[in-house]
Amino acid sequence: MRAATDKGGKQMKTQTTIRVDRENYAQAKEILKYLGLSYSQAINIFNSMIVSKKGIPFELKIPNDVTLHAMKEAKELDGEFVTLEDLRERSQL
Repeated sequence: MRAATDKGGKQMKTQTTIRVDRENYAQAKEILKYLGLSYSQAINIFNSMIVSKKGIPFELKIPNDVTLHAMKEAKELDGEFVTLEDLRERSQL
């Protein structure tokens, strides 16, 4: 499948409107700015990935009970504090 082009050979663009969470949008724009990308460029990358992967370009699944518990602890800043060094030591056991 080839992208539609105008008479000059440039890819044609389309404009769309999307509704996103305001806070996530603001944070995403800051992160993208740091990466040297605009929000529009990031959306174009995401769209290209959908086309190339023929689906969402990452795994979508419902978290299990262990993951849900860990997410709750992280949100509440509760639970055991583990450093990277702690993880390295545990992985060598």
